[in-house]
Amino acid sequence: MTVESAFLGYSVRKLAQLSERIEDCLGRLTLEQIWRRAGDSDNAVGNLVLHLCGNVSQWIGHGVAGRPDARDRDAEFAARGGVDAAALQAVLRDAVNEANRIVSALSHERLAESIEVQGYQVTVLEAVFHVVEHFSGHTGQIQFAAKLMTGDDLGYYKHLATDARREQVP
Repeated sequence: MTVESAFLGYSVRKLAQLSERIEDCLGRLTLEQIWRRAGDSDNAVGNLVLHLCGNVSQWIGHGVAGRPDARDRDAEFAARGGVDAAALQAVLRDAVNEANRIVSALSHERLAESIEVQGYQVTVLEAVFHVVEHFSGHTGQIQFAAKLMTGDDLGYYKHLATDARREQVP
């Protein structure tokens, strides 16, 4: 396996994993919780999901794949409700699946290609890396919010518990 293949494969798997975790968090929250803001300058979970969809579509769909840039970033943060968990899960899944199709099809040579996204000159590799790290940061915020609002242990790392490790076959 080449370094390029490892990077692209990991990026696709990580985006899929993080998207699944966000979908799980959305499924644990009520509509009111999805759109709850602690203050005017705070973002609700719903806003973060819309923001991630816009970011992925802009950086990968537009920047990497050359599609038209139809993002309305301000609208992602201005939304105050009206979109339920199922609809947010669907738009997130669609955005990530499309980005992962694009990333999976990238040639290794394209990784060093220079592109412009949001006025930044970056390589395709940097654009993919940006999307994964940006997605990861907001996933952490969504998970934290879900834990605070529900009191649930989300259980994403139960397999690392001492008792669970003892039960696993090496």
